[in-house]
Amino acid sequence: MRRSISIPVALLMLALLASACAPAAAPTAAAPAPTSASNAPAAAPAATQASSAAVMPSGPAHVALAKNDKFGSFLADDKGMSLYLYTKDTPNTSNCYGKCATAWPPLLSSGAPVGGDGLDASKFGTTTRTDGTTQVTYNGWPLYYWAKDKQPGDTTGQNVGSVWFLVTPSGDAVK
Repeated sequence: MRRSISIPVALLMLALLASACAPAAAPTAAAPAPTSASNAPAAAPAATQASSAAVMPSGPAHVALAKNDKFGSFLADDKGMSLYLYTKDTPNTSNCYGKCATAWPPLLSSGAPVGGDGLDASKFGTTTRTDGTTQVTYNGWPLYYWAKDKQPGDTTGQNVGSVWFLVTPSGDAVK
């Protein structure tokens, strides 16, 4: 009986090995992807954390309020990382892809985003990015992290290029 089980298993393994070695199984188009990633700017540790969110999270994004003396109250994720809006976006549509999204990783969600105290639940929404992921919006603005914010409470992305801003609880740019 062992012999009859091992023969089908051996045939299956031989078929898998043969298909893996077939020239059609070795895609050549995938090779450029690492090259383009290596041409992207190096991400700071916070960007790595936020970028790993680029893989669709297993649950809804949680947004809370953070506060400091310089900017007052502004949106942050549930870990205290500041969130930003991009004034070149259009309502409920991101215009930040490629190198832009490496520097400004989108806040992604699986399911409806959840807002903490002081946030208007009716202002939360989502938009579908070109890669099929779901980005959180607030008052129509897609939300992003800034790769150079290294720890909770950092706000180094405020007014970068005069187009990136923290987001007020009412959903406007902090200016």
